[in-house]
Amino acid sequence: MSALEDGRYDGVDVSPWGKWDAWTSTGYSLLFHLIDVGAVAAELWDQFLTGSQRAVITAGLGLEPEQARGVVAFLAALHDIGKLSPHFQRRVPAAWLRVSDELLSDAGRVAEVDHARVSMHAALGLLAEVGFTLSGNDSPAVRAAQCLGGHHGRFLQLDIDQGASAGRVAAVLGGPRWQELRSRYARLLWHQFASGKAPERMSVPAAVLITGLTMVADRLASRDAYWLRNAHASAFGAHEHYTLARQQAREAVGECGLARIVLPPRAFTAVHQGVEEPNEAQAAVLKQIPQAVAERGVGIVAVTDATGTGKSVTALELARIFNERSCTQGVAWLLPSTAAANGIYETLDRYVRAHSVESGRVELVHSHSLVSAAYTDRDLARGDASVLGGSRDLAPSTGEVCVEGDGEDAEPAKPAAGADAAPRGGDAALLTQFTVTTVDQAQMAALPVRYSALRLLALSGKTVIVDEAHALSAFSQLQLRRLLAWLGALGCPVVLLSATLPASTCNDLVRSYLSGAGHRPSDLNNRSLAPAYPGWMFADAREARTLHMDDTARQAHLKAQRRPVRITLQDVTYRRLEQAGRTPVAGERLTAVADALAPVIDDGGCAAVVCATVADAQDTYAFLRQLGGWAPGELLLVHARRGDGLRERLLLRLRHRLGRYGPRPTRLVVITTSLLDTSLDIDVDLMVSDLASLARLLQRAGRLGRFTHHQPGLTRPAWWDPEAGPKLTVLHPVNSHGATALPPGWHRVEPAAVLHATAHLLTRGDLHNVTLPDDVQHLVEAVHGTDSPFAQETARLQRLTARHTTRVLAEEHHSAVHLVPAPQRVSSLADLHRQHLTAAQAATRLGTLPRRLLPCYRTPTGRLTLDPEGRHPLPDQPHLNPRQIRTILEHSLPVPAAWVAGPHRGPAAPDSWQRHALLADTVLLPTETGQPDVDHRFGQYLLRMDPDLGLIHRKDQH
Repeated sequence: MSALEDGRYDGVDVSPWGKWDAWTSTGYSLLFHLIDVGAVAAELWDQFLTGSQRAVITAGLGLEPEQARGVVAFLAALHDIGKLSPHFQRRVPAAWLRVSDELLSDAGRVAEVDHARVSMHAALGLLAEVGFTLSGNDSPAVRAAQCLGGHHGRFLQLDIDQGASAGRVAAVLGGPRWQELRSRYARLLWHQFASGKAPERMSVPAAVLITGLTMVADRLASRDAYWLRNAHASAFGAHEHYTLARQQAREAVGECGLARIVLPPRAFTAVHQGVEEPNEAQAAVLKQIPQAVAERGVGIVAVTDATGTGKSVTALELARIFNERSCTQGVAWLLPSTAAANGIYETLDRYVRAHSVESGRVELVHSHSLVSAAYTDRDLARGDASVLGGSRDLAPSTGEVCVEGDGEDAEPAKPAAGADAAPRGGDAALLTQFTVTTVDQAQMAALPVRYSALRLLALSGKTVIVDEAHALSAFSQLQLRRLLAWLGALGCPVVLLSATLPASTCNDLVRSYLSGAGHRPSDLNNRSLAPAYPGWMFADAREARTLHMDDTARQAHLKAQRRPVRITLQDVTYRRLEQAGRTPVAGERLTAVADALAPVIDDGGCAAVVCATVADAQDTYAFLRQLGGWAPGELLLVHARRGDGLRERLLLRLRHRLGRYGPRPTRLVVITTSLLDTSLDIDVDLMVSDLASLARLLQRAGRLGRFTHHQPGLTRPAWWDPEAGPKLTVLHPVNSHGATALPPGWHRVEPAAVLHATAHLLTRGDLHNVTLPDDVQHLVEAVHGTDSPFAQETARLQRLTARHTTRVLAEEHHSAVHLVPAPQRVSSLADLHRQHLTAAQAATRLGTLPRRLLPCYRTPTGRLTLDPEGRHPLPDQPHLNPRQIRTILEHSLPVPAAWVAGPHRGPAAPDSWQRHALLADTVLLPTETGQPDVDHRFGQYLLRMDPDLGLIHRKDQH
């Protein structure tokens, strides 16, 4: 029969089932499910895919846009053709009995093969029947079949001569009637969705996007609410169902929030709160970039400027230009830590709302984002389900654990079931048009994890902003470079932001993007692709031509942003406080902190003390607190080992009190860690910092008088010297001979070679008076550049540099082991999943993945509570409500898995928590009533939660 006749009432056998509801024993025709998914894919093409994504697919298929749309919808519809096999149909006995007698009698030999693989094997011949060329790994039929096999998240290897051969398919996937019905289904779907020219080629980027789109369409159409109503009121034939499916798909895509919106034009000052006019760098972007993008198309922009000079506004304007002129829609803002992401979420959300659009939602995506106010109770209640009914594969955000030097003993820990799950579909959350996320969620797209194609689909239609591009280790930088290569291949505009980006690192990142866009590395290696500092550089993907910020505008910007900062070095003896009440002596680190803070302590003002480790921050807080004289709220301790909820409230409070809009306190000292480097958009009058790399010191110096130019009337303390500039005191740990002596654990925060090189430069006095932003780039290059002169100055620095180079090479080697190939090096799509990793197993940075620790209290009766007074018992009921889930998350915190992996005698989390994706991996840390100072042992690790200092951690050496 022809496809036209097969689509009519009683034209083709529709008895094989594709969906089954066990509660009501309701089955749904496989053919109707295939039509549903194809219809949804067609609507996603129209409403969700951006013009840039459609262009990549159209060019990759060598077809006209309307023809490409039909092929994509057809392939999405064909995704589950493997369910038309005896093995799958027999999985539900009640459903098997409803299959037609003709098929039941022709089941033949049954092979137990996953239906995704069966779809790939069976589809190979079916695709050839409708005109797809079948030859080698890169032929359209092979890659299209692999798209079908990959719709469950991983691309599979296709053996044309074995498992996918016509003889093998005929032998194990049902008799002739099964084969004939699969062929009739395929021809019918081709008639309904494509019915045109088959593609003569299929590029790797196009195949990846088609697969990602199929995943989304399948998730939408597989929700019970979507297909059950159709099952109870089934259409008479496939053609009638096709008509209904198109209308239903149109409504579904609109309701789920995937339809793209266009932000209406608004005045610059209307969308950037508190900005009266563009600064010189932003004005140059508005003048130069629109014409360049209109003529050359998408590309990558590197923006390097001092902290507090409006890089975020510049990035948003670049995103607007790219979205208007290169057919992209939306923003994916990548940041190095969860705290930084939370801060930028406010910025992007405020920007989108300023455009007065009803459906413009901004999504915050990282493993701790559920504590944020960005999520509603409804989102928490769905913590074990996906908005699209599918994957919950979200990468653990490991930023705070590794950044603060807590990554010792980095043996991997096996996560509990559900530990890597997250609400909103995890990876599906990235599909939202405006997204703020940690960079590790995006790096997963360059690793062989399940649904990596969906992550690439989610990123590629937007302008991707990589903030703090300098802040990643060598291990993570390599993954970022591979991700940029894929974004270049997918025609995705990228904006790199940094205040302290070495030229060599910038060159590597831009070259990776351009090589992914199709340019030969040999043509790029001898070119400088970094902007002058401060400034920006645009390189287009099509021709790899560069456009730099106009030098006259750059000089004017440099002059307008210029401000002095004093950096002084203070030699100190490092010694832990050890016990409360010990009095540090003169020359110790703690007394030096108090001396440096004397102006604030005596006469008011706002100051920050940035410590190398959490333990040092706790000691500093305890020492300053015992000095006395502090009013409530004047001395704050902020670090990653406090409950997530408390830490987020403290960070929000600091951003508001020390941010651009005040109100500014009379006196405030905040003691923190490297959270300050990327998380806090604040202005302080004075700063004290432990020795850190020069790049970090310059980042911290950027918080000194940060808003002087933006708020000339900002209240400053009486001791403030506007001519000399604010002061940063760097505490330099030395031994009895006056040489740099790094305390234990500091080398885990940053490489020892970089710390020694920075100390060497500081001891020469070169940094006493620094002018921002003039001096930033040459100072960064002096320590962090590939040709750093300090590497050869002393024999000790030469040895340390050699060790550092060896370590970097080792990190890159370990990182490269799991990377997917660059797009130009992919032949078979199975190359993208040679390894099988989950998001919980795949590392985006060196160090142990975190576990969630919940400090709690045990009353004399043995009851566990969230508060020391015993008024709030641990929630434990079959179905936890959103308020209970949020409360648990707010009280918990991430710690390295090694700390809680050892044997312990503590209680286990309630059984009901194991059934919720966000709570399944939680470890309890009980404090006995009346014994707040007693440690809890996990093997060789001793932990306790101090109400003021946060989590106290030490390792038993015996």
